[in-house]
Amino acid sequence: VQLQASGGGLVQPGGSLRLSCAASGVTLDSYATGWFRQAPGKEREGVSCISSSVRTTYYAESAKGRFTISRDNAKNTVYLQMNSLEPEDTAVYYCAARFRTCSARKSGYGYWGQETLVTVSS
Repeated sequence: VQLQASGGGLVQPGGSLRLSCAASGVTLDSYATGWFRQAPGKEREGVSCISSSVRTTYYAESAKGRFTISRDNAKNTVYLQMNSLEPEDTAVYYCAARFRTCSARKSGYGYWGQETLVTVSS
């Protein structure tokens, strides 16, 4: 199982980025996919998650109203559209997968992708 995260970069405050998490070896419509981030000196935290059925989505308070998680089954890819980015969103972002349902605990995810760096700065 491989999760390939991409889409990070440098963006100005107020800008947008779309992160992608492409999966191989697993069909994401059987798995919940989450996005986590870790800022320098801070613990890894959950940002958003989408269940295998896509009927349930979760957003951290800091992401509500600004970020949108979605999945394209044909591409076996989960996206995180991030709008109105703030310097506080600067972090390394990871995607992760677990069977069926979302979990707020990072320990609940068995599959992790590599990092993609998001830097929000003017």
